[in-house]
Amino acid sequence: MASTKMEGTSALALRRDPYEVLCVTRESTDQEIKTAYRKLALKYHPDKNANNPEAADLFKEVAYSYSILSDPEKRRQYDSSGFEALDAEGMDMEIDLSNLGTVNTMFAALFSKLGVPIKTTISANVLEEALNGTVTVRPLPIGTSVSGKVEKQCAHFFGVTISEEQAHSGIVVRVSSAAQSKFKLLYFEQDVNGGYGLALQEDSEKNGKATSAGMYFLHFQVYRMDSTVNALAMAKDPEAAFFKRLEGLQPCEVSELKSGTHIFAVYGDNFFKPATYTIEALCAKTYEDSTNKLKEIEAQILRKRTELRQFETEYRKALARFQEVTNRYTQEKQCVDELLKERDSIHSSFTVSRTLGFPSGSGHFSNGSSSSKLTGEDYRSESPVEDGSSDSKDKSSKKKWFNLNIKGTEKK
Repeated sequence: MASTKMEGTSALALRRDPYEVLCVTRESTDQEIKTAYRKLALKYHPDKNANNPEAADLFKEVAYSYSILSDPEKRRQYDSSGFEALDAEGMDMEIDLSNLGTVNTMFAALFSKLGVPIKTTISANVLEEALNGTVTVRPLPIGTSVSGKVEKQCAHFFGVTISEEQAHSGIVVRVSSAAQSKFKLLYFEQDVNGGYGLALQEDSEKNGKATSAGMYFLHFQVYRMDSTVNALAMAKDPEAAFFKRLEGLQPCEVSELKSGTHIFAVYGDNFFKPATYTIEALCAKTYEDSTNKLKEIEAQILRKRTELRQFETEYRKALARFQEVTNRYTQEKQCVDELLKERDSIHSSFTVSRTLGFPSGSGHFSNGSSSSKLTGEDYRSESPVEDGSSDSKDKSSKKKWFNLNIKGTEKK
């Protein structure tokens, strides 16, 4: 395992089977894959292996393998066609902000501000402290909220204790930030060694004028939206990105909690400053109407996703046909324009005026009959006379009419 070198996600040689790298099988569940990844990522994290350069390569290999198996679409592509199906798509990795220098962090912040999806992972120090059980856990009673400010790449831990009745009704834990801070909502499970192992993670999403994240343990499947899937689809094909809008839906691995105390945390994910937040724990029994509506809307969204996949095929066929008809329209329009232009040109050829430009060898105009010939001099001598008599009549009538008007005015 130590002999395999990975240079980021672009390494094409000596790539190992992602299932082998994460020590899982093709039948492993999403939760089993995620648990295996986090254990290996913590084991090979550069922060814990400063003097072991091979650990950094292994850490990249683990992250690369997880980026494939954690995405249902990429996992399906790999299972069917191997790495070749993924090479053209491009891969993204999660980055640990605590392991970046100031300059790289500034670039990451800039790209994030421009709308480029930047996936971040949790600091190894936070995960290690949780596994060792050395974190401070503050109580968060059901039906209450706590506000705070957490430093970047640090976490505040909370213990939520629920009864049998509350567990049966369902639990909701939500975090919001009116300051639009970036954060992660984390859920930890009790580890066999007495510490806490990371089980669930929800990244904050902008919702109106605030950011928020939530976990819903309501005894039915709830989905979260991975916005990076939508962003990548938009970059690849802006016109068809709508059809990928629901592809970012990912099922939450845990849908219910048992009675007892459960550990949640708010992780500061801002690039430079602390994250302000408000966390609250709620019992779904008080929100039965909202719970039923959520269950119904989740089912509708899943049906709509299936419909969109079918409609995309129809749309692309119709679009191809539309482009074909549009091209035909352009060609036919050009053809008609050219025909009419040629027709007008032929019409204009039927005229005597075209001989005006010829050298006046005979000095005559001709309409095809030898009997109707008129010299240019005769034409010029006669035309002014006719025009003159006509003009004089017009002037005479105008003058008379003008004089009448004047006389009429004088009489008045």
